Amino acid sequence: MLREGSVPRAVPSGTRDLLARARSRMAEDLATARRRDPASGTALEIVLTTPGLHAIWLHRVAHRWWGTPGGRLPARLLAHLSRGVTGVEIHPGARLGRRFFIDHGMGVVIGETSEVGDDVMIYHGVTLGGRSMARTKRHPTVGDRVVIGAGARVLGPVVVGDDAQIGANAVVVKDVPAGSVVVGVPGRVREVPVEKRSATDDLELVDPAIWI
Repeated sequence: MLREGSVPRAVPSGTRDLLARARSRMAEDLATARRRDPASGTALEIVLTTPGLHAIWLHRVAHRWWGTPGGRLPARLLAHLSRGVTGVEIHPGARLGRRFFIDHGMGVVIGETSEVGDDVMIYHGVTLGGRSMARTKRHPTVGDRVVIGAGARVLGPVVVGDDAQIGANAVVVKDVPAGSVVVGVPGRVREVPVEKRSATDDLELVDPAIWI
């Protein structure tokens, strides 16, 4: 309670800017979830019941802590809590782009040195994993507008090009060209022009397993 004549402490401009960016990013994520999920309901319903969204929001906090002195243990603890609550395991060191969306969420694993671009969507059971014990870049780099189907494994420091799609349960251990579709074990590339593959009335151009 303020005493008479006292002056309220102003919120530092840096904190105001940080909070404004956080609110803007959360609103952007919410809009992405509504656009990406045909089963979504009201904004309140999405906020309360979408574990993929919760995992992304908690990761953003953990990732910020990860880069600050003394913040690594709190970051790991928050990531551990997030895993228990959402079923999504994202290492605090992973870099996630804007408008990233995880549908369903359960069983998703994203490793420490993973880098994910903007407007990426992944389904449940996806792993962005490593193939090396060395402390180096050992996880995938995923470009913009990539879709990764349920149960797919992308392993090692491979590069997935922009606009690529990886089918459900595919195992990817090699670079994926931009605009291609990858299916099978091991993953095989089916190159499809982006302008054709994006046509909503021509679903035969997209492997149906991508949506499972």
